[in-house]
Amino acid sequence: SATTEFRVDVNLDAGAAATDTYATTLNVFDSLGNAIPLTITFTKQTTANTWLAGVSVPSTVAAAATIDVPTLTFNSSGSLDPGGSDRTITINPLLSGAAPLSLNWDIFDASAASASHGDMTQYASASTTTFQTQNGNTSGVLRGVDVDEEGVVTGIYSNGQLVPLFQVALADFANYGGLQKLGQNLYQESRASGQALTGTPQDGALGAISPQTIEMSNVDLAQEFVKMIITQRAFQANARVITTSDEILSELINLKR
Repeated sequence: SATTEFRVDVNLDAGAAATDTYATTLNVFDSLGNAIPLTITFTKQTTANTWLAGVSVPSTVAAAATIDVPTLTFNSSGSLDPGGSDRTITINPLLSGAAPLSLNWDIFDASAASASHGDMTQYASASTTTFQTQNGNTSGVLRGVDVDEEGVVTGIYSNGQLVPLFQVALADFANYGGLQKLGQNLYQESRASGQALTGTPQDGALGAISPQTIEMSNVDLAQEFVKMIITQRAFQANARVITTSDEILSELINLKR
């Protein structure tokens, strides 16, 4: 998935002298899944509260990287002047053969009325990057799955992506005892059970999924053990009766002799 948008939280030192620079780098992804290190360099201008942004990528990746409006102007409160617009960065052509990248640098909020998200500031402290994020990702393979209480089966991929794949459905019946037994713990709808009322877990009267749990026995083990012991004792008693009868018959035969 190619990157189309990114955001960085950067503070530029308000006390920096003209021509001072600060650079930050983040990885973006092309349409083939290649990671491209994109470097943004901020240069302090002679005009107060003004910085110039430049972008670059390694020459082995692309021929050029450009930004449409490089000037960033801050107000006396240290935030970007309101009413501005996001910046567009273009990386083209890519030597890997991937499609050209057009990246939206998310700086202002949707209305652009209140300066910015707060991610770009100019305060009297050292220039630093505190946070960065971008969409897009490199290629990955399925490494595992996870099921939540709502029955959503999520694929876990090697590139860190979590993708919902399926959802387990549940069915309710008016008469559970009327279900037709098919064997191997399978049941089928019948006229006695009524039609199946299907839905998702936790929907209406349907229950929830219990992920990563083991189903325990649904019988009273103590009671079952007692029944087993009683059966065993009864078998032993019957065996004694047969043995006694056999001994009596043997004595009778010996008397006849």
